[in-house]
Amino acid sequence: MILKNTDKNVEILISNELFKKLSTYGINEFPNEFGGFLIGYYSNDFKTLTISDTILPKVYTGTPCLFQRSIKGIQKSFKEFYERKPNQYYVGEWHTHPNGSTQYSSTDLQAMTNIVNCETVRITNPILLIISTNKTDVNNFRFYLYENGELLPFM
Repeated sequence: MILKNTDKNVEILISNELFKKLSTYGINEFPNEFGGFLIGYYSNDFKTLTISDTILPKVYTGTPCLFQRSIKGIQKSFKEFYERKPNQYYVGEWHTHPNGSTQYSSTDLQAMTNIVNCETVRITNPILLIISTNKTDVNNFRFYLYENGELLPFM
């Protein structure tokens, strides 16, 4: 699928297979929130981001209204991934909102701001994907681009 952010004239590509994989992870954790790291790569002109994979956290807390992931134990997973696919890298985050909307919360916005301000991450415009789930399916989803303290939606 292809989604566009017309404000910034950029697009995201994600395969239906990967989206189904993310959705299944989230549905399996219902009624709690769940998520992970998004991996991908940009086109030469940085106008197209292809999201190619996910890495799941080893340590996390999920409740019906909160998902907090840790980087504890994840460094090895990232290192192994980068050795296999050196042209792909961390591009953002995804998580579910069980029986909720795809609107980001103030906690979501703060988490993205923290990522941008983290000296070891070095990413200025991370992507956020929120998937609204129920116990058997996806209700809706929305991608956002973080820029200058705002989350701008893709359509």
